[in-house]
Amino acid sequence: MTGTGNPHTTRLAAILGEKGLISDPEGMVPYETGARSDKGRALFVARPATTEEVSKVIAYCAANGIALIPQSGNTGLVNGSIPDHTGQQGILSVDRLRGVFQVDRINRSVTVSAGFRLSEINERLAEHGLYFPIDLGADPGAGGMVATNTGGSRFLRFGDVRRNTLGLQVVFADSEGSIHRFGCGLRKDNTGADWKQMFIGTGGAFGVITECTFNVERLPQQSATAYLVPSSDTDVAILLEEIEARTGGYLTAFEAMSGNAIRAALHHAPSLRNPFPGGEIPDLVLLVELSRTWPLRAGEQSLDDVLTAVLGEIWELSSQPLSDAFLGKPEEMWALRHALSEGVKASGNLVAFDLGFARGDVMRFRADMVNSLARRYPEVMVCDFGHVGDGGLHFNLVIPKGSPWFTPANVEELRQFVFETAVEKYAGSFSAEHGLGRRNQAYYDRYAAPVERHLSAVFKHATSPSPLGAAILAAPDA
Repeated sequence: MTGTGNPHTTRLAAILGEKGLISDPEGMVPYETGARSDKGRALFVARPATTEEVSKVIAYCAANGIALIPQSGNTGLVNGSIPDHTGQQGILSVDRLRGVFQVDRINRSVTVSAGFRLSEINERLAEHGLYFPIDLGADPGAGGMVATNTGGSRFLRFGDVRRNTLGLQVVFADSEGSIHRFGCGLRKDNTGADWKQMFIGTGGAFGVITECTFNVERLPQQSATAYLVPSSDTDVAILLEEIEARTGGYLTAFEAMSGNAIRAALHHAPSLRNPFPGGEIPDLVLLVELSRTWPLRAGEQSLDDVLTAVLGEIWELSSQPLSDAFLGKPEEMWALRHALSEGVKASGNLVAFDLGFARGDVMRFRADMVNSLARRYPEVMVCDFGHVGDGGLHFNLVIPKGSPWFTPANVEELRQFVFETAVEKYAGSFSAEHGLGRRNQAYYDRYAAPVERHLSAVFKHATSPSPLGAAILAAPDA
């Protein structure tokens, strides 16, 4: 799978062996192509099988001035895991790093090599009655989840990858490819700076993650779900507060789905059943989930009954925040939620935003933008959904296929308008959980505080002075 004529690929092949290096154009295509069809051109794809091989590859590339793009599952959406178009950047894939999988049931933790996929981690953990509580439509690798600080639909209860990371092994992009471990699985360790945090959510710019120690949770043994139709957008926050107050730690998800996104999913996946009475899809639907980690005990109220009682109490509120509600099978309700992303993507030309807000601002931003876009950009249809229980919103805009309005200049103007509104008017984040990549570089350059960029430059120079990662976190003149 290697080409000829390039001295770098010859040397790297000697380090990695026949399976460890790809340099022929056809073989590199899957690694050069992102999840949303972004494409780059790589000098090679290095696929080390051990941390020591990662170290040797990085040391060689540092000595020869070769920039590396770390790549895990390649499921990212911000062009952060593929090379640029120069053909001079190498891809360092961790997909063959699979030598370590150690479960500690008492500590409720697992240590895994960076190449394990989320689905594989949870399949193995299930044998122990455990799981890694990051719920996604995609199937990322462990290293990539850390590098992008993945969130997901159950962030409300369990937090993001940052909250669940107990330790990391990292290889620096320096002349030695030095190997370092930060954290050792302890939940309580107040002996100095928590350096592992510097490698979480920074897109691999400060080092290549080769091993992760994660907190894991007990598998739910009971769950109940319901679709709620709020009486108005402003009632979403009221419903969130009321349900949290009445269910406490049982609440594991509070998701919002727009009617447009639901219609796109049902059209794209006709096997899905339209769950709404008479087929009439509301403008906005909330998906609420409760769960417990133990089987139903004799005489104990089931979660379906708990949720029914809670909704009954809310139904009697004088403010009447709830217009309609009905319980359903969790697997069917989540199937629709997880189909939204692909449905929206297939419905037209997609301009996608991953935004984060204070919880009380999510619906205010949404109402503001729906009205503003209708006036300024009538060609655009809002097909949004998100984790409103934690302030996250996947604000997706769809332009019909074949529309003459869909030009690079118009799309950039649209992106500027949405980002300016989200960040400057509502003090939101331009990347709530998708991380940093080339697609977000201009907004990082615009919105990151000078002190943050200065500190990033200092840390980058101290850890990985050689070119590493797609995003540039440091100041341009650093």
